[in-house]
Amino acid sequence: MDVPRVARLRWRCRRGMRELDQLFAGWLDHHGAAADPATVDAFEALLMVEDSELWAWCMGRGAPERADWQVILGQIRSPAGV
Repeated sequence: MDVPRVARLRWRCRRGMRELDQLFAGWLDHHGAAADPATVDAFEALLMVEDSELWAWCMGRGAPERADWQVILGQIRSPAGV
């Protein structure tokens, strides 16, 4: 992944909730470099979702319909994932 895109994604990981900042930036640090382009695109799209919905999904209350988002959120929720 190119440096400008990583910087853009890191900026977009900044949310209204510090907890979400840490979760999404952690995923980017841990998985971003090895992620395929489709996964990075899915992550970028996931960052457009409202904080309240993201938080609910991260806490296991509900799940997005998109399977690729479910995989990313599973990695975020995994103790070894971030």
